[in-house]
Amino acid sequence: CVGLPGMTLQIKNHIVYLDGKPNKEPDNVQYTYNVQLNQPIPDEMMKDLGISMEDLTSLNQNGYMPLTKHAAKALAANKAIVKSIKLAPELKNDMLYPLDAVTGWTRDNYGPIWIPKKGASVKLTMDNIAIYERPIQAYEHNTLEVKGGKIYINGKQTDHYTFKMDYYWMMGDNRHNSADSRYWGFVPEDHIVGKPIFIWWSSDPDRRGFSGIRWSRLFNFVDNIK
Repeated sequence: CVGLPGMTLQIKNHIVYLDGKPNKEPDNVQYTYNVQLNQPIPDEMMKDLGISMEDLTSLNQNGYMPLTKHAAKALAANKAIVKSIKLAPELKNDMLYPLDAVTGWTRDNYGPIWIPKKGASVKLTMDNIAIYERPIQAYEHNTLEVKGGKIYINGKQTDHYTFKMDYYWMMGDNRHNSADSRYWGFVPEDHIVGKPIFIWWSSDPDRRGFSGIRWSRLFNFVDNIK
């Protein structure tokens, strides 16, 4: 969860801004990089940098792989292994939320978008109705129609709406390979069914037995993870 009810969220050059202020990124946030290798990455280096076999498969098939800033810096410094490394270019994507509007937004430059808050009202216009149509209809069970440039909710013409629930904005830490709120919009409070407390198990999918157990992560409280 990166955006709370009532906040205005915007993404500029892949950095999330909340109410105009840049939000600190998680330490292990990943972005997609174009990587060209001189030779295979050693297994021990892959383990240290958190690079999986799935990441290598992506590199071999597409020339791109997800990396943390730490991993990208470490690879760039090793000229014997890495020929070149650079952040993936901005991509145009027509599947971003809201689907039925032309915004010009991208995964790395998105918004601004106001996150609905319980009891707060939003002025509805032809420019933003596509953003709020889904929560008004699908989550708060109203009928909504646009006729002749005018908005009708439950059969009555209106230019505003007061939300009945709080909403949240979710984004994955693998920012260039995550189906999140940038693609499906707001999460209403009644869709939140629990809260994680601690990590009870963590294993490396590329390694078996005791060598695959991520001991440093076991029983860490989620609130302490940055």
